[in-house]
This record gives sequence, structure tokens and C-alpha cells, in this order.
Amino acid sequence: MPEKPARSFPRFKSTVPHYLAGRPNYAPALIRIVAQQLQLAENDRLLDLGCGPGWLGIAFAPLVGNVLGMDPEPAMLEAARAAAAAANVRIELVQRSSYELGPDLGTFDVVTIGRAFHWMDRADTLRRLDGLIKPDGAVVLFNDVRPEVPENSWYKHYSELVDSYADSRNSIPLQHLRHEAVLLNSSFDQLMRIGVIERRVVPVPRLVDRALSMSTSSPEQLGSLSGRLAHEILTQMPQFATNGHVVEIMESQALIARRSS
Repeated sequence: MPEKPARSFPRFKSTVPHYLAGRPNYAPALIRIVAQQLQLAENDRLLDLGCGPGWLGIAFAPLVGNVLGMDPEPAMLEAARAAAAAANVRIELVQRSSYELGPDLGTFDVVTIGRAFHWMDRADTLRRLDGLIKPDGAVVLFNDVRPEVPENSWYKHYSELVDSYADSRNSIPLQHLRHEAVLLNSSFDQLMRIGVIERRVVPVPRLVDRALSMSTSSPEQLGSLSGRLAHEILTQMPQFATNGHVVEIMESQALIARRSS
């Protein structure tokens, strides 16, 4: 049965300041490795689809000739515009969703998608991208995971706490197939995964921001309960912290998908 994600996207406006403060960015080393693997050059064009605050587009901007960031949320685009200016890089930004991918956008050498592919009709998105990506181009999905190592022992408690407040009515649409399975059934069926593992030190208050950056536990969704969630995080997580910081082992991942040659 084909998946049917809702076209009425969750509103992320209330999450933007928390997203910027609390969400972990991808490892810079991963960006460099992906660029080397794809042999990106200064005349290449990149589409950052579902760009959010523009982290991927900004990271790749110095390595390519042109970056277009697309997102349906105006507040995210404003954050991306400010972040690009602060980083002194030039990216074009447009308010559109994956359902509005079309030939008027031109062609691209690579399309990056961060933590957004699950909100899309994935098969339809890949069909649309097939007409926009050059023959030797690629789709690259970015994600982050936390290996089961002792330093990450706090993460289970944290996740269960946040989940206890989450509003499932605004959760990710149920999808039975992993991204890999969807890609293998598309034109982009040649897959390679790259990962970079880092140790990071995270202040406990940033864990509050991370929780409030999620669509299911945003201030808009939780209302007055967001304050209670923040209080519980600030009172429960210090048991896992040293000098107010937790250690997080994070693996930034990139799944590169190309067409069969």
C-alpha cells in the first residue's frame, strides 16, 4: 500500500529558536567526505530540500557554485537567511514543499535532504527528483544516531521523558518501509552510507531546546505543558551530567543514492 503523508505540514514556527539552540548539527567532517565522494565542484548546483534553518545548504555552499534551499515553513527560511548571512555564504531560498518540485527549478548535481524525508511522499519525491537531477547526480539523505555506548546511557531516560509529553496527533506519518527500501525501488538504487562519530559535550539547558524543537513536543503543541517538560528535564537530567553538561556520542550519517550506471 503506498504511503500517503498529509499535505498539511506541521507548523514549525514555534520550534525555530529551540531548533537552532538545541538540535545537533551534522559533523563538518561528514560534509567534507560527502563532497569528496561526489567530487563536487565550483560549477555544481545543489538543492537542499526541506532545508529548515539551512544547515546543509550553508555547509555545502563554499564547495559548490549555487545552492537553493526549499522549505514550506517561512520562519525556518528566515532563520536560514540569517544563518547564511552570519556564515557569509550566499544561498537562494524559496518557500515550497516537495509536492511543488518541478522543471521550473532547473537541474541539480546533488539534492540533500536532512531530517525531512519522512514528512514527504517519498516515492513521489524521488520520481520528481529523477527529472531534476543530472544523470551522474545524487540524492543524499542526512541523519544522526546515537551508538549504544556508556556515554549515551542518559539518552534513553531523556527520550522516554520527552515521549511522555509528546502529542502523537502531530507525529511522523506511519511508514512501513525504511528509506533504503524506498530508494532501492526508485531510480536512485545504488546506495552508500557514510558515518562520522564524534564526542560532544551538551549543556543540560540545550536538552530543553532539543525537546521543544520536535513537532510532537513543540511549544505550539504542548502549550502550558512545555514549561512542565522543561522543568522535568532541568531537574532530572543533571544526575547524568558533569558540571552541568552531558556527554553525547553522535554519529552523523549520509546515505548517498545514485542511479545505476
